[in-house]
Amino acid sequence: MLTIASDIEVLARFGRALAAPIRCRILLALCQAPAHPAERADALGISRTRLSNHLACLRDSGLVVTVPVGRRTRYELADERLGHALDERTAVVAVEADRA
Repeated sequence: MLTIASDIEVLARFGRALAAPIRCRILLALCQAPAHPAERADALGISRTRLSNHLACLRDSGLVVTVPVGRRTRYELADERLGHALDERTAVVAVEADRA
């Protein structure tokens, strides 16, 4: 059963999902196009097992969904607006320069 998560829960899930650089790479790649895990693992240069674990985290966070295609499963962003937000990431986050 799907439920509506609170704003705080959504932000916490988003933060956990983005905590690993590889998951950020996966999300940015999925912004370009949906893909099957085997293809994405090869393109990212990581093992299929490692990719599968990260995709499970992204799926559990509600950021990606699976789409059955014949006997295979394709992953894509759960909402196209997420792709727009990731494309505009430089406008969303302000990073202070190192003062050293």
